Amino acid sequence: MTKIKILIMGAAGRDFHNFNTYYRDNDLYDVVAFTATQIPDIEGRVYPSELAGKLYADGIPIYDESELESLIAKHDVDEVVFSYSDIPHEVVMHKCSIVNAAGADFKMMGTKRTAVKSTKPLIGICAIRTGCGKSQVTRRVAQILKDAGKKVAAIRHPMPYGDLVAQKVQRFASIADLKKHKCTIEEMEEYEPHINTGTIIYAGVDYEAILREAEKEADVILWDGGNNDMSFYQTDLLITIVDPHRPGHETSYYPGETNLRLADVVLINKIDTADSFDVTELRESVREINPTAIIVDGASPVTVDNPKLLLNKRALVVEDGPTLTHGEMQYGAGIVAAEKFGISELVDPRPFTVGKISETFEKYENIGTLLPAMGYGDEQMKDLETTINNTDCDVVVIGTPIDLSRIAKIKHPTVRVTYDLQEIGHPTLDDVLSEYTK
Repeated sequence: MTKIKILIMGAAGRDFHNFNTYYRDNDLYDVVAFTATQIPDIEGRVYPSELAGKLYADGIPIYDESELESLIAKHDVDEVVFSYSDIPHEVVMHKCSIVNAAGADFKMMGTKRTAVKSTKPLIGICAIRTGCGKSQVTRRVAQILKDAGKKVAAIRHPMPYGDLVAQKVQRFASIADLKKHKCTIEEMEEYEPHINTGTIIYAGVDYEAILREAEKEADVILWDGGNNDMSFYQTDLLITIVDPHRPGHETSYYPGETNLRLADVVLINKIDTADSFDVTELRESVREINPTAIIVDGASPVTVDNPKLLLNKRALVVEDGPTLTHGEMQYGAGIVAAEKFGISELVDPRPFTVGKISETFEKYENIGTLLPAMGYGDEQMKDLETTINNTDCDVVVIGTPIDLSRIAKIKHPTVRVTYDLQEIGHPTLDDVLSEYTK
């Protein structure tokens, strides 16, 4: 029987997972290629034979998404599987139109064929957009469980931008592990806060293998979802975070709307800094889309380590990169803190950027008056450091989840901004987790 030829569109995450869980070792299909987007410099690689299985002795090539139409024609592709996230519904359908016009079917996989079952209770934390506050909610859930005497392991959505074989299963228990696994800034931003609070965190490429390792040392598994993707695992409880700073996005992005419809608990975050009308509008939208979900109200109050350095100063604010790029936010915790503590001016870094940081601003034209902490490789990390030091400012406000001054030599005075989840009223996360803390 002739095999069905498959091309998987991705961004080094969901694409590999869909392949591993459904297409690997499946004789009905021939996966001819992956395409890559969103993340810089991840095309031109090969998904290695060691991970691809017995049917792919030479591995599977990875191309830039711009080559999609030519690849469909070259390989006579039958089906294109869309496998990445944080995309407007309209953009997804434009991509579908391109694929259909090229003659192929357009496919989007659900949880039935891709969500792995755990032998332990599994709580998922997902969101409707990048930058809603998933990680701080995951840290809060982990702390509640640990206070109840449970052993917890968190599993983070993949970010395998290096040696894929070496990154098959990664375990992080100390800051030294970040260096051991050659983590990018984006990876450190997600792993380091968990490490600092004493939670073991796993990540990598093969998420069934990762789950089996985590199960060996945990009573409860947490899925810390990234980039508003769906959970890679079957969840016993799914908490979905929504953002009142972006009302309407909960029903206009893929697969964020799916996460909202699947949620057992919806947490409305950042209420402390949002417009009350937007909060009300979002609450009504949640109730319409998912009337049975429990709604928890939350805030993200900011803390600054040295607020005196901000008063009447010209500040360069550095924020979490993905939140500002494909997450489309124009401000974050750093901006909130800088304005709260009385800076005189937000300094625009654009005149001072170099190299790959300049390319980031060219690609994402709507970034606000701040600097995204982009660091997907050594070159980009160095360009970030140079851009910060080039910038004519009095102080640098670090609004990233990690202390950027630990990995970059910053010549300016720095102020670190941190933020944690704070529930408002009832129900709280303690209430909704009572079944798991007995």
